[in-house]
Amino acid sequence: MTASPSALRAPSGIAEHPSSVQAAPDAHQVLDRCRALVRPALREAVGRTHPWVGEMAAYSFGWCEVGGAPAAASGGKGVRQALAVLGAEAAGAPGRLAVPGAVAVELVHAFSLLHDDIMDGDTSRRRRPTVWKAYGTGPAVLAGDALFALAVETLAAAPAGPRAVRLLSVALQDLVRGQADDLLFATRPWTGPERVRPDEYRTMAEHKTGALLGCAAALGALLGGAPPATVAALDRAGRHLGIAFQVVDDLLGIWGDPAVTGKPVYGDLRERKKTFPVQAARDSPAGGRLAALLDSAADPAEVASLIEEADGRSAALAEARRHVTAVDAALADVPLKAGPVGELRSLLGFLVRRDL
Repeated sequence: MTASPSALRAPSGIAEHPSSVQAAPDAHQVLDRCRALVRPALREAVGRTHPWVGEMAAYSFGWCEVGGAPAAASGGKGVRQALAVLGAEAAGAPGRLAVPGAVAVELVHAFSLLHDDIMDGDTSRRRRPTVWKAYGTGPAVLAGDALFALAVETLAAAPAGPRAVRLLSVALQDLVRGQADDLLFATRPWTGPERVRPDEYRTMAEHKTGALLGCAAALGALLGGAPPATVAALDRAGRHLGIAFQVVDDLLGIWGDPAVTGKPVYGDLRERKKTFPVQAARDSPAGGRLAALLDSAADPAEVASLIEEADGRSAALAEARRHVTAVDAALADVPLKAGPVGELRSLLGFLVRRDL
């Protein structure tokens, strides 16, 4: 039987994880606190760019409308900048030391979204026209390039800048690899030796989504003077978080509530994306029938029902749970401050439960 859209608003198998739910801090308060710390430096960095490029960047952050008039649009949650601040605090340093790293990862994230929207042909983001739709493809590419350059400049000027830039460079290389794999997955068949396998999916998700999350937390620790083992543990935690986030995103892309996700119900199925629930169901005894439906013009509701019956949804929930547990294991590997770790875990719950 097909899950109703609301059934994915809080994936129960994940929500019950104790460290992600029972943590005292409220994720929204954590994000607000970290944004308030980082926002002045982020605005100052964007202000150093060419005025037209700066306007496009400000538009992407929700600060202005086309033409520069002030706006109150949502500019995103600021998860990556929060991870950087908490990475420093978890290592016992003041969060302000992580601000250059927080600005850099937020700029890189914005750059990647500008280019992703062009590659995917997406015309809206956060219920507004995307930058390329509002300003044109060429200008959006230019704005993305400017944000990338600004991120490197910001980080290079920080204490421990050379080591921090190297850390960011590794994450950027992984991000490109993940995006390339994701684009290539669309060209591969549903069945046979060339089909996308679960281990390939995990690698793609770690690179595309997890690399920058891990880099954010690791940069905060590095700029806060943490030892290499702590930096590596936080990077590892963020990478597992990225895989869990991507798997849950896949679930919401099929069964999510459009009022919460901003995406149409069954949107990923209509686009025939090779997401984790689809892959897991395809490898079941019903996989042949599912592949035939995916290669046809079948009703997405019928495809979703078969994925559910073939345990694709439950397999995806189990996969996300495994990576949530791996996040906890990585955080337990090194000595960290309890308060910031509690806030990190509140963000973990926030990212894998998109009902907030």
